[in-house]
Amino acid sequence: MGDIDEAFIQSVEHRPKSTTVEAQSIPVINLSALNSQHCSSNSSSSMEDLIVQVGEACKKWGFFQVINHGVPSSCREKVEVASRAFFRQPSEEKRKVRRDEANPMGFYDTEHTKNIRDWKQVFDFTVENPTVVPASHEPDDVELQEIVNQWPEYPPNFREACEEYTREIVKLAYKLLELISLSLGLPAEKFNGFFKNQTSFMRLNYYPVCPVPHLALGVGRHKDSGALTVLSQDDVGGLEVKRKSDGEWVLVRPTPNAYIINVGDVIQVWSNDKYESVEHRVIVNSERERFSIPFFFNPSHAVMVEPLKELTSKQNPARYKPYNWGKFHTTRNISNFKKLNVENVQIYHFRI
Repeated sequence: MGDIDEAFIQSVEHRPKSTTVEAQSIPVINLSALNSQHCSSNSSSSMEDLIVQVGEACKKWGFFQVINHGVPSSCREKVEVASRAFFRQPSEEKRKVRRDEANPMGFYDTEHTKNIRDWKQVFDFTVENPTVVPASHEPDDVELQEIVNQWPEYPPNFREACEEYTREIVKLAYKLLELISLSLGLPAEKFNGFFKNQTSFMRLNYYPVCPVPHLALGVGRHKDSGALTVLSQDDVGGLEVKRKSDGEWVLVRPTPNAYIINVGDVIQVWSNDKYESVEHRVIVNSERERFSIPFFFNPSHAVMVEPLKELTSKQNPARYKPYNWGKFHTTRNISNFKKLNVENVQIYHFRI
């Protein structure tokens, strides 16, 4: 393999194909109806149509794109510029804010997915600073700890750009959460209380040019464990989604100024499998580096995740046992740094 560490090499069945299938039919949903201040019959009809579109996208794909979302383009541009400046620094500078087992926020360049190393670098920071989470994955340990963001000195406007952008994305995430709730036949704010003292975090991704894009992946196949992911990707693209209808990997082409949304495991459980968290991955590029910014919208550490009573019945009984989000999340985080005496936890472990 020359200079390429074998830790990056995917097994044959999981390597990218030489030809890609484009996801022409991943829905692009216009959110302009949310910004209408007029309570007319037309705006009411537009909202009903919007709710139906969101529900159909969640059911058929688990993914959709949104336009006219209300996030200022200037705000997004600032964080993109700051991200590029940070990642283009020498490694020794980035490692000054390197994350570790004690603090999982900051810079990291040796992340693994399914035990294969990802071809990427990341910088993570929480929405709430500090964020409270369980101190360990052990079920009987009730101790909590505070996770505090660590910010680099360069670029000088990095923290300001990140925090300003986060405020706007959180607003969008709540709007999307309410649309999903309405699409399930629930009150708009049904889920909101679960996000008081949220454990949400933002990630800046950097995928360097890769000399072996046919062997490695930027991120291996996975499902998102939280409630909702809001992704900004640049014009290079690289996100592939596993199509539910036939299991084919399809490429999501970048749509200018859009966000890509996907439901995570938490919404799959809350909806009792009506909406499914879908597998996805990131391919790499031999000619251009790629940047993306996912926001992971996660509930409070204290939330017990289980199918909502309103969505279960004798004919449709609960398909999952309750699990604590904080312990679930902490198990995932700690397992990034050391092998635990438990299997990497997944929602299927709680399936009834």
